[in-house]
Amino acid sequence: MMVKMQPFTRNMEDNSTEAGFQFTFFCDICQAGYKSEFIPSKTYKKGSVLRGLGKAASVAGSIGARVADLKGLSDVARAAETLEDASYRTPDVISERFEGMSPAWQKEHQAAFAAAVNEAKGQFQRCPKCRLWVCENDWNEEEGLCVEDAPRVSTEVAAAKAQRAKEQIWEKAKQAEVFTGKIESKQTICPECGKPAGAGKFCNNCGAPLAMKKCPKCGASNPAGTRFCGECGTKLK
Repeated sequence: MMVKMQPFTRNMEDNSTEAGFQFTFFCDICQAGYKSEFIPSKTYKKGSVLRGLGKAASVAGSIGARVADLKGLSDVARAAETLEDASYRTPDVISERFEGMSPAWQKEHQAAFAAAVNEAKGQFQRCPKCRLWVCENDWNEEEGLCVEDAPRVSTEVAAAKAQRAKEQIWEKAKQAEVFTGKIESKQTICPECGKPAGAGKFCNNCGAPLAMKKCPKCGASNPAGTRFCGECGTKLK
């Protein structure tokens, strides 16, 4: 029976193969990973054929008729290799993919895991408050706590400044006068036919002149069709 290995971080990935052992430990906050040094297996080259036979026999139920038709050690080795590749892709089998390995390999695996834990612990800090293991990016050296429990002052100040600057930019943008031109309507109503006359000098519908009438007495401009000056009351022709 395999001994269950307990990682010190919340998440760990076992990258070990028949050829050797390697593990990845992830920061409990940002999930940044640290991969341990690869440790070659001493038993890998010894009895590789026997390991292949043992694996093929242990997975006979999963590969069914194909195993029954296998002939020769080369076919057995290929079947074991195919199943091993599939085990990496199937979540339900990952934790059990080493069950067919020899006892000597299992002992190596456990010893390599212990060595990897000791190696990886040098890359993480354990927060005395929340007990999380964190990488250097999430460790506040000045306070001796993780950044979740003791955020870095300089970082928080910089973030606050940036946020305030962003708010001020939007406030200024709301106050800025972007359009400075005059808003005028070019559409006029013809004094003769009463329909929209367009923007020209004559009505688009009846052809009546749309030019402003100048008062002969005071010089004020009056809309076309006006009979009396709006400034002095003089009759317009």
